[in-house]
Amino acid sequence: MNLVEAPKDWIHKSTFDGIPADQGFYFPAEFAIHEATWLSWPHNPDTWPGKIETIYKPYCNFIKLIAEGEMVKINVRDKEMAENAFSKIKESGADMSQIFFYENPTNDAWCRDHGPAFLLNKESDKKIIVDWRYNAWGGKYPPFDLDNVIPTRIAIQLGLPVSQAHIIMEGGSVDFNGKGTVLTTTSCLLNQNRNPHFTKDEIEQYLRDYYGVTNILWLGDGIVGDDTDGHIDDLTRFINEDTVVTVIEEDESDENYIPLKENLELLKSLKLEDGSPIRIIELPIPNARYYEGQRLPMSYANFYISNKYVIVPIFGDSNDDKALEILQSCLPNRKVVGIDSSNLIWGLGSFHCLSQQEPKLK
Repeated sequence: MNLVEAPKDWIHKSTFDGIPADQGFYFPAEFAIHEATWLSWPHNPDTWPGKIETIYKPYCNFIKLIAEGEMVKINVRDKEMAENAFSKIKESGADMSQIFFYENPTNDAWCRDHGPAFLLNKESDKKIIVDWRYNAWGGKYPPFDLDNVIPTRIAIQLGLPVSQAHIIMEGGSVDFNGKGTVLTTTSCLLNQNRNPHFTKDEIEQYLRDYYGVTNILWLGDGIVGDDTDGHIDDLTRFINEDTVVTVIEEDESDENYIPLKENLELLKSLKLEDGSPIRIIELPIPNARYYEGQRLPMSYANFYISNKYVIVPIFGDSNDDKALEILQSCLPNRKVVGIDSSNLIWGLGSFHCLSQQEPKLK
């Protein structure tokens, strides 16, 4: 078992000075080639009330698929958790030589939001980590102290410079085309429970400075039931430099119909960094499902693009096959695979929320 111990020295020897974008750093698109995928092993029973044991099979199948094309690096509390995770992953038939554990205790499993944001340099063979602040989606799920320090711990373990961005930011709230454009939502990024002391212009400047983007596109509200206040990764995703898939609801009586229609109209009016329109592919959304009166935020847009596969949450829904067919038709260079996320979604997130890519150096 490959276990990297906890960082011993919290005084980082390679703090990145200055603004990353000014020195040529940028956040690559998810469809760029990965060095690895980062995960945080699920362990919080409150996230999946009465169901946490049911999530490990689909979660480990997710890991198995990723490991066919890249390393998988998993944050764990200690050696005991690593051994338990190793056993569960091995049962899935995964290539265990591709699985690495890192001694980084977490509060929860949502690595997209608390994990490291890796930036590459446009001119040189360099990689850094940006450590954004994290407050569990506006302070909804304390404690989050362990999650908040994950990026810096990983930077120390990997020997990478770390840039501290003193603003709340979650990886699920932004999506990139890798050429200078980022998509986000006003409902999340401008929410008063995130950065109430920053204006929209100031937040946009942070996106430019710490993600290396030049073109910031804003959509509106998220899907019903999304406790993140409208993460973009449940709505609209770049699948190449000029194309997005975006979820729509055809039933006019459904709660999602109006916000998704408004987002689609907004998308049609927006331009890429070079002034060209965005190519838009419409994706269905699963039929409504509830838990204790709360609508579950089921979305086929919460897929993860690994080196070999596009891994899509499915739900035993009548729209599953249609969504998979659409995604396969527009992502011909990777195999699209659906994994049942019916139990995972009880935690109000799925495969994209659980993962964060580490891009490969040139």
